Amino acid sequence: MGGAYNVQIVKGAQSAAYPLLERLIAGRLHDPFALLGAQRADGAADRFVIRVFDPQARAAFIDAGDGWREASPLGATGAFELRVPERPPRPWRVRFERGDGMREGVDPYAFAPSISEHDRFLFNAGRLHEAYRTLGSQPMVQAGVAGTRFAVWAPNAERVSVVGDFNGWDGRLHPLAAPGASGLWEIFVPGVGPGNLYKFEVAARSGGVVLKTDPYAQSFEMRPGTASRVAQRSSYAWGDDAWRSARIRRDWLHAPLNAYEVHAGSWRRHPDGRPLGYRELAETLVPYVRDLGCTHIEFLPLTEHPLDESWGYQTTGYFAPTSRYGPPDDLRYLIDCCHRAGLGVILDWVPGHFPEDAAGLARFDGTALYEHEDPRRGFHAEWGTRVFNYGRHEVQTFLLASAHYWLSEFHFDGLRVDAVASMLYLDYARKAGEWLPNVRGGRENLEAMAFLRELNVVVHREFPGCITIAEESTAWPMVSRPVHLGGLGFSMKWNLGWMHDTLGYLAHDPVYRRFHHDALTFPRLYAYSENFVLPLSHDEVVHGKGSLLARMPGDAWQRFANLRLLVALQIAWPGKKLNFMGNELAQRGEWNAASELDWTTAAGEARHAGVGRLVRDLNRLYRDLPALHDLDFDERGFDWIDCHDAEQSVLVFLRRARDGAVLVAAFNFTPVVRHRYRIGVPLRGAWREVCNTDSRHYGGGDVGNGSAVWSSDVAAMGFAQSLELTLPPLAALLLQPQAS
Repeated sequence: MGGAYNVQIVKGAQSAAYPLLERLIAGRLHDPFALLGAQRADGAADRFVIRVFDPQARAAFIDAGDGWREASPLGATGAFELRVPERPPRPWRVRFERGDGMREGVDPYAFAPSISEHDRFLFNAGRLHEAYRTLGSQPMVQAGVAGTRFAVWAPNAERVSVVGDFNGWDGRLHPLAAPGASGLWEIFVPGVGPGNLYKFEVAARSGGVVLKTDPYAQSFEMRPGTASRVAQRSSYAWGDDAWRSARIRRDWLHAPLNAYEVHAGSWRRHPDGRPLGYRELAETLVPYVRDLGCTHIEFLPLTEHPLDESWGYQTTGYFAPTSRYGPPDDLRYLIDCCHRAGLGVILDWVPGHFPEDAAGLARFDGTALYEHEDPRRGFHAEWGTRVFNYGRHEVQTFLLASAHYWLSEFHFDGLRVDAVASMLYLDYARKAGEWLPNVRGGRENLEAMAFLRELNVVVHREFPGCITIAEESTAWPMVSRPVHLGGLGFSMKWNLGWMHDTLGYLAHDPVYRRFHHDALTFPRLYAYSENFVLPLSHDEVVHGKGSLLARMPGDAWQRFANLRLLVALQIAWPGKKLNFMGNELAQRGEWNAASELDWTTAAGEARHAGVGRLVRDLNRLYRDLPALHDLDFDERGFDWIDCHDAEQSVLVFLRRARDGAVLVAAFNFTPVVRHRYRIGVPLRGAWREVCNTDSRHYGGGDVGNGSAVWSSDVAAMGFAQSLELTLPPLAALLLQPQAS
């Protein structure tokens, strides 16, 4: 649409309009309000003309408040005008007579642009944090007329039109205006409302016309379609006021956080293969996770995305919940149900890159608008995606507003920011010569650093109690330290080093583990350099890595015992917790996003069920015992008891809480029972096993120490008291002093 077509223009008294009319017809008129709508008549300062346009119209009739009158054609152009004695006091109606019938409605060019200069200034300054209330499609009433205002940023376009199912996708009918120098285009289209599909037709100054989905759209049609949809303003009645009030007071530094990571489309499915919708997840997932003993659900991206195989990490709708699982209010219902069940909800959010889809953000107005022009800054060869230009204030507005939107409109309790390392390093996944240094000659992306700091400042200021978590895979310093101290300002950071070292250690046959003992002890050296989350995430059970169970060595008994060891070590080690769905089932196969978890095997085999019981029991211990979570981020919460017994592959440490509560964790990483194994303890008296991963209840052999073990006055490992234990094979013991 929008190209030139054959017309006849009859020169006459209205000749001053013709240069603009020619550009309108050619689809190159930058300011349609200079031609259409109410205009002063040529040579008559006290009279007006109303000009209307429909390229398919044979005649036009206008009602400016005094009844229908036929407008005069400006040649065979589809443009018509009607002389009126004064500017009409209210919006006028127009009726076009076309070969396919009549088209009637209020003229969109009866409404002046309405975005305030202040909002335009804030947008250009990177500070319009609620831009989702201004840009995109906004249903509203103007001058008593219901319709939708469309607004989009395209500073280098020659013309922008909104096209949709309401105008036959014809870019000639509704070109937008771009007043001022903000680069924002807008138009109010009467009669358009929630449910209508639309796109923006963008004519670049350099030539060429493209159809683009709305960057600020809050709803999309179902894939494989890519049109935006005018969203219904939410009327959802939230019931989580108590949760949100408590969240403000929540001391997340010392509170338990144990997240269940979920891909919504493959947790459970209908018998015919359809994924569950948001409301169905509310009825099934929420009680399941609550019973599992977790504190939070973390969803892989629920933002709209065209490719199922991307799991949401190649986002096209930064303000739109994916339509795969239902409308936006259904997602609100799911989150509300989580909160009323005592569960927090974290959203995976992807500000690091975006896909090259033709309808998306890439070269939005014919130029590298959201990305860098130079591929050495603007292209991720590893993922085939574009990199945001964080130095542009308008891009900052876009991303900050997206974060604000999810926390404000959907009540998420936090954002897990994906691929932070790819944002911070200019040479990320690039060879020499494939990247450009910063202005100081270094490899750090200074603009991304500034953006991330601003993101965290905004989130923590505007949404007290909400958290931000960085998936940052390097040793970048102070990721989870406050901005005012020079940090990036995240609440927490994924500890990918712990994950890598621990899984690597457990992959060794137990006979060789004594040569790799430092893989278990080394993470203690940096355990408090950041506020860490210990992740056993989706990344560890896909792309040929196999499930956690499949990665364990040995026969079936050893594999299950090793998996139980891993589960216990994660709970006992300092740091908040995250597990991907299915880890609790001891899945045999790796995760497949195209099908549901292996519920049948998990329910039908005793060892799988045993792992599930262990996970539930450990999750409850982590939540209920302050020694396991209170000082997760404070080195006062951890002491080695014995980190040197590499020969027997035994590890023993102490966890503490601020109130003085203690817990001892002992691990035997070999299939050999260790009898009369002496460990030092800080308190005299009886110590009871609060967890033994070799319990028959969990599928083990029931080797252990009975209900309680009494200390003796034998000094060991720097303590005046000690316990003599039986350490079960390939098992962990958690021991707590028994109240007298």
